[in-house]
Amino acid sequence: MKRGREEQKSFEDPVCGMQVSYKTAPAESEYQGKHYYFCATACREQFDADPERYVRAHRQHGSRRG
Repeated sequence: MKRGREEQKSFEDPVCGMQVSYKTAPAESEYQGKHYYFCATACREQFDADPERYVRAHRQHGSRRG
């Protein structure tokens, strides 16, 4: 069963590992149809520069590939 954003209150920042709420996250990004939330714009910028580096090690909510 998939949990929606409304049910999941916090997410792990894929760059630094900090727990952030989607409601208060200062930055977010979408990659391959999945939303990622960040504790700061600096973490989002690192993610956006090389998303595969973080996606491989971190599986976030959203649809699965393939």
